[in-house]
Amino acid sequence: MPSAISSDEWDLPRLKASIGFEDDFQYLASDDQDTEFFDVKFYPYADATHDPVFAAVSKKHVVIYRLSNKVNPPYELVQLFRDDDKEALNCSCTWTKDPETEVPYLCVAGRDAKIKVYDVVQGKLVKVLVGHGGEINDLATCPTNFLLIASASEDTTVRIWSLDPAHSKQPCVCLLAGEGHSSGLLTVAFHNSGRYVLSAGHDNVICLWTLPDLPPESNGKNPAKPIVIHYPHFFTSEVHSGIVDCVAFFGDLVLSRACHEDIIVLWRIEGFSSRDPPPEISEAPTTSDTERLTRSAFAPATASACPPQYTRLLEFWTPNCGHQFYLRFKLFHDKDKHPVLAFGNAKAMIFFWDLARLGSYHDFISEVRNPERDKTQPIQRPGWLAPIQHRHKGDAVSKLKDAASDRESVVSGRTGSVEVETHLDLNTNYSQETLESWELKYDMTRVEEPIRAHSQSNITVKDFVGRQVAWSAGGDWCVVVGSKNLAIILQRWHKKDRADDKEKKSISQDRQN
Repeated sequence: MPSAISSDEWDLPRLKASIGFEDDFQYLASDDQDTEFFDVKFYPYADATHDPVFAAVSKKHVVIYRLSNKVNPPYELVQLFRDDDKEALNCSCTWTKDPETEVPYLCVAGRDAKIKVYDVVQGKLVKVLVGHGGEINDLATCPTNFLLIASASEDTTVRIWSLDPAHSKQPCVCLLAGEGHSSGLLTVAFHNSGRYVLSAGHDNVICLWTLPDLPPESNGKNPAKPIVIHYPHFFTSEVHSGIVDCVAFFGDLVLSRACHEDIIVLWRIEGFSSRDPPPEISEAPTTSDTERLTRSAFAPATASACPPQYTRLLEFWTPNCGHQFYLRFKLFHDKDKHPVLAFGNAKAMIFFWDLARLGSYHDFISEVRNPERDKTQPIQRPGWLAPIQHRHKGDAVSKLKDAASDRESVVSGRTGSVEVETHLDLNTNYSQETLESWELKYDMTRVEEPIRAHSQSNITVKDFVGRQVAWSAGGDWCVVVGSKNLAIILQRWHKKDRADDKEKKSISQDRQN
């Protein structure tokens, strides 16, 4: 029989507040009126006891906010930058630190192909990295070395930059280019080991690159040239049929999404394991067979055998994205907590999937269906696995109670208590509607059916487009930014959530001018 399940750990974020910022269009050309936040990142290096801080980037502005339960509304503007460069229209950011003082630095990039590094405390520009030949659409910081930054550009390349003073004369230490991508890039992501990088973009291709050992410290007047990697160790154009605008590692697995598909795909590169020694540069497959849509150094195809080089595992349903691209999901992944996937679509909806629920559901169903179990013994059903109950006509008080229960357990992600039941048969104890609903949300065996969201938050601002999601280091705060220059703040695990919800009728905007 399953052990007792804590309800709090299964909670998913709920709407807390929203932040609206002044319109960017007053600083843009008259024909460019589309104002929105494109990226958001929490500062990842703070002490766990401190209130979390996040940065959000729009075309001309960078805003830094601190979140706290001690103030109402639960946010405080810490810093504000405006990029007055005429060519600058920014869309991406990533955090790092001063290599000597460890003062927080924020890297920002966009259309002008420059990476601008800001001292967040002083509010000043301290460094500019130049080298790309086209717009920079994404930035990422190496999880094992905060001085390494990856940038993905319209020039079809990924550049690895070092902020280490040892590389001050040549900060670009590695160039991932050549035979990887044929069109502009939109997304880049590091593996937790810091050794591998994913890239994807307009050519529908996803590449996995192995980073080499970095060049040594510069000696004399001639710094070492960037190491150029011509071939990725994995290449595929088969996972998606549209523009790929977001990729991420989930352990050694890969998450990715593409325009027009309305799904996020979880898949595996066969033969790839970060526990193995990194492959040599010479092991990367070349383009000698131009007809091959997938090339891999981890499960190479041979004349005598052609093993699968990747496997689709799961799909997560993200409806109402339409023609939009540059919509990013974000996975919260901490070894001591449940992995939770979050995504905002183009119709003012934010979706959450607790990936631990998939395994828990499998265990629950397996135990119920076990023909050898003692049917006189109760089974614990997780509180989030609630049967569908249609409300009947009744008094007004009952209707209000039912509505509140539905709102908390289904829409907001509140899990409720664990139910202990004696089960005779699934079809006897639960309606067909309930069983089908559970299967759509939690059944991992139906590979052809995308998994529905475990929780959904609806934003009251019509047609809000969620561009990017960020999680605080502890996973208790989630921020979604996008169109209308809005940042949506969600929270879980705060003991005052229920009291706050009673007082809050709708999310209000606080415009900062």
